[in-house]
Amino acid sequence: MQKLIVGNWKMNGTSADIPAIGKIVQAAGGHKSVDSGLCLPATLIERAASEFPGFAIGGQDCHAAEKGAHTGCVSAGMLKDAGAGMVIVGHSERRSDQGESDADVQGKARAARGAGLDVIICVGETEAERDAGKAEDIVLGQIDASVPDDLGTGGLAIAYEPVWAIGTGRVPSGGDVAAMHDAIRKRLIERLGQGGTQVRILYGGSMNGGNAAELLAIPNVDGGLIGGASLSADKFEPILAAAARP
Repeated sequence: MQKLIVGNWKMNGTSADIPAIGKIVQAAGGHKSVDSGLCLPATLIERAASEFPGFAIGGQDCHAAEKGAHTGCVSAGMLKDAGAGMVIVGHSERRSDQGESDADVQGKARAARGAGLDVIICVGETEAERDAGKAEDIVLGQIDASVPDDLGTGGLAIAYEPVWAIGTGRVPSGGDVAAMHDAIRKRLIERLGQGGTQVRILYGGSMNGGNAAELLAIPNVDGGLIGGASLSADKFEPILAAAARP
């Protein structure tokens, strides 16, 4: 499988940042052996998709319902209509800040695939859960409850994001990352059969140009979900370069 590197801009970006997106698209063009994309604020999706056809643009969340009385929400079909090709669901910030449950995430994932979007389902433990020795139980439990049985494996990726490492610069040891990604792979195979071998498992905790090569060399680390380092080509391109190495 080719590595998949996806930037998550979170609540950053206005029309003034379109040139910055263009520089990232140009940088990605130099690494054809890597699948890459950006998940942008909903307000930028249509403009970016129109400006840079052929480059993967995605959303950061979607509602489980196709339409209805859900003020302020965006459906998967709306993202697709705006030009998105993928969406993140279950990011730890939404699980904590918006109180999203595994059931909510499962519904969003099913809606995303139904609308023809690729979906990245996020899972991960807090520092307290890791310190209590519950990290693997928490993550595998989230996979069991967040990944629909009928989702299939096409267009599905899992992002493992140790919550305590997001945006902090802290990164688990290589052994800890390897153990968790191995456990996730085994659970995906249990849940989805041999198709579970084809689901890309991304690492999503403070990956940057300085540590990407080491992280991406770990078995079952099939790419990265990148936060702050995806906001500029100068920081994003070294990650793409690391992913392109054989």
